[in-house]
Amino acid sequence: MTDFQLHTVESAPKEAQANLQAAEKKMGFLPNIFAKMAETPTLLEAYLTLDGIYAKTSLSPVEQQAALLAISADNRCEFCVAAHTGGIKKAGADDAVIKDLRARKTPNDAKLAAVTRFARHLNEQRGWPEQEELHAFLEAGFTQQQVLELVIACALKTLSNYTNHVAGTPLNEELKSLAWEAPAS
Repeated sequence: MTDFQLHTVESAPKEAQANLQAAEKKMGFLPNIFAKMAETPTLLEAYLTLDGIYAKTSLSPVEQQAALLAISADNRCEFCVAAHTGGIKKAGADDAVIKDLRARKTPNDAKLAAVTRFARHLNEQRGWPEQEELHAFLEAGFTQQQVLELVIACALKTLSNYTNHVAGTPLNEELKSLAWEAPAS
């Protein structure tokens, strides 16, 4: 496997340094995914920008994180499952929801079940949803706008999950308590 550098703010290309500094200040540590993405400053910028846009969607913070966690688990991305476990806890989800999502199960909460089911379906179908899945999501009380907001979730997870798979991103010490091992395929 090719060894991708785990950059520090100082070792990163100049164009990535400000984004790394801002991420480190915001998070209290430098997430290793950003340290790997820094190899390509435009990838780091794209991810951080899209993440900021996704945070502005009409989905609640728990719904946003549930979609990201569900997609990451389906894509078997150990780093992102750990990171979004922390994110959904911070957003206020209960432990049963988190346990279900990490186990790739549907949560009992009807709204979160609809969000995660449709996000997973959209990801699995590569953006070609079956009409009955689309209608089920809308009938659960969501809007056409939110259908398209979940496209953003899929795009975010494509950027981060693929980066982690290609670059072999290790968990930060700060995330090890949230570690998850992908099931064998």
